Amino acid sequence: MPRLASLPLAVLAGVLTRLAFPDPGWWPLAVVGVALWTLSLAGRSAHAGAGLGLVYGLAFFVPLLHWSGVYVGSMPWLALSGLQALYLALLGAVLAPVLRVAAPGAVRGPDGRRPRWPVAAVVGTSAVAAALWVGQEALRDRTPFGGFPWGRLAFAQADAPFAPLAALGGAPLVTFAVAWCGTLLGLAVLAALPANLPPPSRLRARAGQNRRALGSTAARIALPAVAVAAACAASGLLVPLPTSGRPVRVAGVQGDVPAAGLDFNAERRAVLDNHARATVRLADRVRSGTTQRPDVVIWPENASDLDPYRQADARAVIDAAVDVIGVPVLVGAVLAEPADRLTNASIVWTPGTGPGERYAKRHPVPFGEYIPYRSFFRAVSSKVDLVRRDFVAGSRVGTLDLGPVRAGVSICFEVAYDDLVRDTIRDGADLLVAQTNNATFGYTDEAVQQLAMSRLRAIEHGRAVAHVSTVGVSALIAPDGSQLTRTGLFTPAVLEATLPRRTQLTLADRLGGWPEATLAAAGLLGALALMLGRRRSTGRRGPLESSPSGARDEAARVLTEAG
Repeated sequence: MPRLASLPLAVLAGVLTRLAFPDPGWWPLAVVGVALWTLSLAGRSAHAGAGLGLVYGLAFFVPLLHWSGVYVGSMPWLALSGLQALYLALLGAVLAPVLRVAAPGAVRGPDGRRPRWPVAAVVGTSAVAAALWVGQEALRDRTPFGGFPWGRLAFAQADAPFAPLAALGGAPLVTFAVAWCGTLLGLAVLAALPANLPPPSRLRARAGQNRRALGSTAARIALPAVAVAAACAASGLLVPLPTSGRPVRVAGVQGDVPAAGLDFNAERRAVLDNHARATVRLADRVRSGTTQRPDVVIWPENASDLDPYRQADARAVIDAAVDVIGVPVLVGAVLAEPADRLTNASIVWTPGTGPGERYAKRHPVPFGEYIPYRSFFRAVSSKVDLVRRDFVAGSRVGTLDLGPVRAGVSICFEVAYDDLVRDTIRDGADLLVAQTNNATFGYTDEAVQQLAMSRLRAIEHGRAVAHVSTVGVSALIAPDGSQLTRTGLFTPAVLEATLPRRTQLTLADRLGGWPEATLAAAGLLGALALMLGRRRSTGRRGPLESSPSGARDEAARVLTEAG
């Protein structure tokens, strides 16, 4: 690609990749975005690849993570976006030299000649590139401060034919498939571009035959690459997604808050009362026969920011609501413990008994629920002191016995982390519960982006999911990822549906983290092998043949003789 075209192409690729995520959630644009970024990297050095990766990452993450700066200003938002973009800069630095090996029209074997099957080189190199995508996401999901998995390609695919692949290899396999298709399409376009072929002035007689030869060369690479990409995209349709199971009636309570923003819990008693009141109204409808009695009720994260173990009035409100509905309720609460710290907890509340089993959030959000190196970051932004008391991390897996349900609980952003959700399945969860609070992000796309993660988790683990938020968007989700009922933002609502309880493990559950580890390792080893192979083959050729202009002259000579 011309150098001047690479930069705007990388920007466009990032914007289109963002549009693949909710809202609007146009999932095919993830493939298109990867394809365009692949085009922008064609023929570039590692340094240029890093720069184009940074540009692509900023064009992607800055609009995707806009919700993170709605109430705290642009500094944290841009800092988070820039940090995430650095991982794509690293990926670009590795991808650029890898893609040079498979550039259509320049693919050569160790002896300096074109391999007999250039399509195999394009397909194989594209698979290495896709595996590197998985490795990049694995690194970003874990570093720094426990990582930040937002923006994984898989999380844009809940409605796509790629999504069922999650049942085989989890989110990493979905990312691999999307990235592989995108890279293949990018190289297919590159093969068909006249700019990739020798200019007409370099070709001698029989220009018409030469053009036909050039077109045939492009078709021999482009068409099979497109066919492989289409087969990859359609492969998910062959994966069965069972949805049967023992039925359980679930009600999710979205009580709403007095106002959006960082002070959503300034009237903490009002938030608690909203959820208690909605539960009492549900009980009234059950008594009147207008709705079916639930087996369990789910309250969201932060439903009670008053510690019910220490504040008698808060406990009395919860007791009254639970006794009226007459079934176990999962209560999201903030506990004032340990000393000088806080705990984000889910508590099983039983009629007539009160609080029982509880789960403490294992992955508090850095800079949201605790401030690492507070004194250092205070010098960067005074906003860190909006988090007055740090939350501590729990240690036990989030499985709770909630009446007839063995619930696998994740709190807020925990639904984005593969291992936290997978641990609950391996501990016997037959229903997944995602409790969240989106009030701090206002009327942004954060809520629907998070909901898309819960939908992919349903497919990955073959479990129904109760995704319940204080303010929305909430949904009850079938094991195939379909939404049985859904709410809007900032409106009181109660969701009701009969969900299947399932105990069968998917292949993804059985394999655990191995697909991600295997793909990431294959990407690194494949990239190393390709770059070393290219170095050896370049060393065997003369200086003219090794240079870009020499390669074009050689291509012109070969095609002229063919003509």
